[in-house]
Amino acid sequence: MLEKYVKVGQKNRLKVVDKAGFGVFLDGRQFDEILLPKRHAPADCTVGDELDVFVYLDSDEHLIATTETPLACVGEFASLKVKEVNQVGAFLDWNLGKDLLVPFREQKAPMREGGRYVVYLYQDEATRRIVGSSRLHKFIDRSADEYRNSQPVSLLIYEKTDLGYMAIINNKHEGLLFREEVHDTVKLGDKVQGYIKRIRPDGKIDLCLKKPGFDRKAMDSLSQQIMDKLAAAGGFLPMNDKTDPAEIKRVFGTSKRAFKMALGGLYKQRLIQMEASGIRSN
Repeated sequence: MLEKYVKVGQKNRLKVVDKAGFGVFLDGRQFDEILLPKRHAPADCTVGDELDVFVYLDSDEHLIATTETPLACVGEFASLKVKEVNQVGAFLDWNLGKDLLVPFREQKAPMREGGRYVVYLYQDEATRRIVGSSRLHKFIDRSADEYRNSQPVSLLIYEKTDLGYMAIINNKHEGLLFREEVHDTVKLGDKVQGYIKRIRPDGKIDLCLKKPGFDRKAMDSLSQQIMDKLAAAGGFLPMNDKTDPAEIKRVFGTSKRAFKMALGGLYKQRLIQMEASGIRSN
């Protein structure tokens, strides 16, 4: 179904209304006809065909269409690489012929050529130009009403903090992925699957990479790791429920909470003894 209006900076399905030697013209609806250059037009398209295209502005700020797929659309957050920095701002590669401008005023910190940054794409009201901004706080939705605990979500890692990593949730909101929850290596700009761990009373969102709750399969694996290390160490490990979380993560690659739960399970099965200086196999 064709939309009533053309959305600039978005993918649109538009009808071919005319052809020329240098391309085809598409129905621009609220705008004039929009050119799809010959190099991007299907060789066999004819008047009346409907084409899926991305509409943006060319170097002369005229609307133009392409069948190329950009790395992000207007209204989205994305991690993009800087191709050039000049007196106007930074120009980022978003997989189109014309690079994406991030003006200096929209840079949270000065961008450097070759660097990769998470930005938000929007259309500037004054110039109509599609631009990016790394001042993400202006575009993040602060509500959390649509989420529930344990809900799966998509995450875009955008900032490292003392507590862990900040992430964009479902391209709209933000949350905190605590350092102890990150058992795998994540980097700024990574897109990962995650879960809502909890919604705090102040509306802030805590995240995790594994589904919250008791994971028997994972716990059995951790329990087996503990028993294997006990056997390799002669039946005693100088670790228990008082051990520093960093040491637990270094040895077992897990959180202190998961480690304590595994110890509790092994103790109930009478497989280990809990001592002040560590654990001992029975």
